[in-house]
Formats: sequence, structure tokens, C-alpha cells
Amino acid sequence: MTKKDALFAQDTYTSPVFSPSWLARACPSLLFYLPLLWIVYQASRKATRQMYDGAAWIASSETTVQWLEKVGCCVKASGMESFRTLQEPCVFVGNHMSTLETFVLPALIQPWKDVTFVVKRSLITYPFFGEVLRSREPVVVGRTNAREDLTAVLQGGTACLEAGRSVVVFPQSTRSTTFDPALFNTIGVKLAKRAGVPIVPLALKTDAWSNGHTLKDFGPIDTRRTIHFAFGAPLTVAGQGKEEHHVISQFITEHLAQWNAEQPHQ
Repeated sequence: MTKKDALFAQDTYTSPVFSPSWLARACPSLLFYLPLLWIVYQASRKATRQMYDGAAWIASSETTVQWLEKVGCCVKASGMESFRTLQEPCVFVGNHMSTLETFVLPALIQPWKDVTFVVKRSLITYPFFGEVLRSREPVVVGRTNAREDLTAVLQGGTACLEAGRSVVVFPQSTRSTTFDPALFNTIGVKLAKRAGVPIVPLALKTDAWSNGHTLKDFGPIDTRRTIHFAFGAPLTVAGQGKEEHHVISQFITEHLAQWNAEQPHQ
């Protein structure tokens, strides 16, 4: 797959207008999760055979986006030129709202920059999906000891960046549909400073893929909620990084406020 052929080939993207089937309108969650399970199963088979490379990851991610669109979701993305013009790897620092971003961000980033995620250890133990995630060599944290997590991110993240691979960091302690800057730590800024690479701010609104009650990672799909991704201008960390951290928090806060204002009341 070439960059020109990528689903998100342009610097901005808005889903084409789809007319979902009556079944998709009635049962969007069912019509989305069934093919998603097949996507993950096929990906895990390739990963088990060590055949799940960057191109395969992009294909899985793009197919996931297409199924979201088929059931009636609208995806909007902007600011991709912020990282596409960078010659070096970078640290993407953003808010974390749902499972959706883990599935969709590879289609946005991987065609231009080899990338991986900082993920919690429990994700790599999931059946099938864990095999896929492990094949992408993520930076793994336990989310039980902040000091150990910081060490893991600084060491593992720096190794990735020195090898030319960008890293996505979600500094919130857990997924949330709201954004509280007080709970948004500086781990991404510290990683970028240590590795000497730029930060690309990332704001997202992905609550169309809701958090579930029984299974948090797989909640209802709400097609009324637009899916948003916005990338900000690269930042170079100076000093302790406090100003850069503030800029990232403001970028996320302002975009969420705008998107929430545009969202019809439900």
C-alpha cells in the first residue's frame, strides 16, 4: 500500500455520505462487532505466523474505519500535515476516550510514520487482540505503580524512538469521555524531552464507541456521535516542559469544547 492509496491520503478527512441498511440502523453495534471480530481473528493468525507487518496493520485499521462508516458513523480527521512533514519520529500525546482510537489511529499514522502505542499490560493478554498488539512491539505499563510505569515508558519509548518508531501516549490514568487536565500527567512530555524528539498534540472524541458495562472495551456503537481526530503543530520541549504540557492540555480542551458544542443534544 502506498501513501497515495491510503484511506486518509489527504491532510483532512470527512467520511463520505453513506446510507446504512435498515439492519445497520436498527443494530449498529451488532453489524459492527461481527466483522470486527473477523478482522481481529484474521490479524491474529497473521501475527502468530509473524506476518502482521505495518501494511497489514494499516489494512486492518482501514477496514475497521470502513465498517464504522457502513453502520452510519461519521469520521473526521484534521491536521495530519503536522506529523507528515516531520523528518524524525515523534511522540503523539493525546486524551484517551475509548477503544476506538487504538483501532483507528494506525490508519491515520502508520502510512507515514512507523508507530506503536504505550498500552496497559492487560491488553496484551486478550485472546487474539493481544497477539496482534504484541506483534506491534508496544511499550507496556502495569498501571499500578506510577514510578515503574514512568521507567518503562522512558526506557522502552526512548528505544522505539531511537529506532525510528514514533510512540502514541495517552497520559490519562483511564479512558474517559471527559477531559480533566489535573489527571493528565506529563509522561509524554518527559519521554519527548529525554529522546530529543518533537511532540504532536492529539485531541480526539471517540465516544461513538461507548465504554461497556460488562466488557468495558466493547460498548454500544452510537452513530449519532461524530468521531473526531485533530493533530496539532509539533512542539519542541524546552526546559522542564511545563509550557508544552499546558499547550497540549489547552489544545485538547478547546477541541473537545468545540466538538461538544457542535454535537446535537441527545
